Amino acid sequence: MTASKSSWLIPLILFLGIAAALLYISRSPQESPIVSEPAKPTSPPADEEVPRHPLPSQPEPATESPPLPPLPPLEDSDDLVVETLIELFGFGMEELLVDASLIEKFVTTIDNLPRSHVAEKVRPLRRVAAMFSVEAREDGETYSISPSNYERYDLLVNLLTSVRTDNIVSTYRRFYPLLQQAYVNLGYPDGYFNDRVVEVIDHLLETPQTDDEILLVRPHVLYEYADPELETLSSGQKLLLRMGSKNAARVRQQLRELRVQLADNA
Repeated sequence: MTASKSSWLIPLILFLGIAAALLYISRSPQESPIVSEPAKPTSPPADEEVPRHPLPSQPEPATESPPLPPLPPLEDSDDLVVETLIELFGFGMEELLVDASLIEKFVTTIDNLPRSHVAEKVRPLRRVAAMFSVEAREDGETYSISPSNYERYDLLVNLLTSVRTDNIVSTYRRFYPLLQQAYVNLGYPDGYFNDRVVEVIDHLLETPQTDDEILLVRPHVLYEYADPELETLSSGQKLLLRMGSKNAARVRQQLRELRVQLADNA
């Protein structure tokens, strides 16, 4: 598990539930630090077509609407991204976002959720104060995560699930050319970002479903999951465990809805 006297919110995980970015909401001194893990580009099998999940075509609007302004270059996109996310999630979003390279950091974070670690420098949101707390059990050797930790995820989960999935997807579609460019720049010259998004959603949906009585051990300074199988889960899957079963269920539903709109039926 991971932590320091701060925490991360990742609301763009929204495009996943994106899901992706929530892992970093609870970091405390007792949890192991998040360290950088280099991206490991993978190539699809030679007989596999790319893209595997082409982004479905945009439905025709019910009413005629004015055309959107053209997208700026990737390196100049931060202002438009901030403006759009404020329109989508509310003014509170602006205070959470980092100052630069939002598209690039979002893409890198999504790409790294199935890995064991996510580098702090690639996260699209600022730190916010938070404390991680556990409750010692009677055996004196194991601990459980305090229910108060799950409550810290309520605000973010409420934010993500309050927005209509089709509005999230419309925003994703609008910025997709820049997302794809950032993904290619990340080291996937033949990759298709929407394929990776669907792959990450499927990975997160494979997270074991548990109750909130997850046991921890502390072999040294840092806490670890007592269950070895849970300890080996990816950073994104541990995120779903750490937000509590109720919040995780809401995020899972959001992820399923996003997958339907972002993937073909294959």
